[in-house]
Amino acid sequence: MRVAVLSDVHGNLHALEAVLEAVGADEPDELWCLGDLVGYGPHPSRCCALVAERADVCLIGNHDLGVLGRIPIADFSPEAAAAARWTAETLEADARAFLEQLEPTGERAGVGLYHASPRDPVWEYVLSPVSALVALEMTGQDLVLVGHSHVALRFGLEERFLGLAPDGAELDLASERWLLNPGSVGQPRDGDPRAAWLVLDLEARRASFRRVPYSIERTQAEIRAARLPEVLAARLERGV
Repeated sequence: MRVAVLSDVHGNLHALEAVLEAVGADEPDELWCLGDLVGYGPHPSRCCALVAERADVCLIGNHDLGVLGRIPIADFSPEAAAAARWTAETLEADARAFLEQLEPTGERAGVGLYHASPRDPVWEYVLSPVSALVALEMTGQDLVLVGHSHVALRFGLEERFLGLAPDGAELDLASERWLLNPGSVGQPRDGDPRAAWLVLDLEARRASFRRVPYSIERTQAEIRAARLPEVLAARLERGV
């Protein structure tokens, strides 16, 4: 089975559409989403609708939970909190209903799925070798997928090296146990502003990290038109 994995869409419709077009051309058997469909971006409802239509599995992320009122918005940064309040006011009923039935963890085809981490599926950032090692040791699957950090990463249990996974990076998943982060569709923070996603071939035991360009300028204009915090628009062009 071949799977496309995406995460952290954050209401960025143009990035999501670019990824879904690339996914369609690749013709995977399934699509998995690791959460945070909303927050930051200007099109939360449309992004929820597209993911609901296309994804075979979808998790809920901390921004989704904040918008639903299930975790305190006060726990977010000022800019994220402002975007969450705006999203809560504008989110359509169908999108809200879709998010309400999601969970922050899951398993599919023997792969462990977590929005953030096995230790804390909502909040923990897996950004160090120690946190990646703990994540793998807390699970029994040979492959664990996490999102949340907006950084495309790979960590192998044997080599114990946590490294960036740039566009085109390929992994042999049969060689050891792995923790992978596909990166962010709508708010990349690894220095590459292009929308990120991941392809898994579970039969061949291979993984391939992908990036696709999109109209950052259109998303920036729409963020500003919605009167969302300027930093949320400015950071898109730098991928930080």
